[in-house]
Amino acid sequence: MPQTPTGRPTLEDVARLADVSLGSASRALSDPGLVKPKTLQRVMQAVEQLGYVRNGAARALASRRTFSVGAVYPTLHNPAFADSIHALQQTLWGFGYQLVVASHEYVEEREYEVVRSIVERGVDGLILVGVEHDQQVIDLVRHRKLPLVLTWSIDQPSYGHTVGFSNQRAAYDLTRAVLAKGHKDIAVVCGSRQHNERARQRVGGTAQAMADHGLALREDRIIEQPLSVEGGKIAMRRILAMDPRPTAVMCNTDTLAIGALHECRVHGVAVPDEMSVTGYDDIVLASLTVPPLATVHIPTAQIGTYSARRLVGLIEDRDLGETPALGHEVVLRESLGQAPAVRRTARAR
Repeated sequence: MPQTPTGRPTLEDVARLADVSLGSASRALSDPGLVKPKTLQRVMQAVEQLGYVRNGAARALASRRTFSVGAVYPTLHNPAFADSIHALQQTLWGFGYQLVVASHEYVEEREYEVVRSIVERGVDGLILVGVEHDQQVIDLVRHRKLPLVLTWSIDQPSYGHTVGFSNQRAAYDLTRAVLAKGHKDIAVVCGSRQHNERARQRVGGTAQAMADHGLALREDRIIEQPLSVEGGKIAMRRILAMDPRPTAVMCNTDTLAIGALHECRVHGVAVPDEMSVTGYDDIVLASLTVPPLATVHIPTAQIGTYSARRLVGLIEDRDLGETPALGHEVVLRESLGQAPAVRRTARAR
């Protein structure tokens, strides 16, 4: 076979070996759904045999696309985000796109710089978490006319499309399960509510459920901490020092709850006999804690999958199907028990 000036196999070499036209070979690699299965099989066998690698720069120049997508997350330490990123990446690969990921670690001032850095790489679309962002961020994306998908929320954005669920309803339903166990004095551990509509909605869901039961969520029972295991430990130390103590602690992420459980164990506070603890997300570790963590299951993988499909559909201006309404599920496990007063009354009977 004749060698190219660089010695590297070309698309023409692939077409010749596969015994297909150059156009068919190109379509097989750029949009496999447009070619017959047998043709696709021959082309892919030729690609593998020759070790052919597409010229990304030439492809981008011809299509005016880079076939890459940017995604900016608040943090990469949250396993719930990691699950979603995995599904996002797998789905994008299926469409021939690469994923560029970054985080701003909940520093609002840093988000614009992170987004600008990714946009300047020439991505074809962008995924962000939540609908509340600095106006600079939205203006940058709008001026570049970049397709935008906002995740983890169902609020109507000023620009872009959403793929998510109701944070308020999820927290509301979990709080109802806590109230059903007889708890009346509840503390909430959350991240900063400033510039974070998801945190406000989760706290709001708990407050609304309590109000519907004739109770009030006191402001001194709301503790903001970094969304980490350490943040959960610090929050629980503050809660254990309260007099009287709340009988249930609702953490806005499972990582916070894991830290809270650890602190209870360190201080000899029995969960759930003396204190109930709940989380939010239902990460893999939630079922492995001692005791297993009551939480609310969030469809993290589905968020990643449908975000990828929605964004590719916007980039390529084609219909990849409607995004279904994503729900949640309250998961009751042993970390949520009856309120101590209710348990004592039951024993007295």
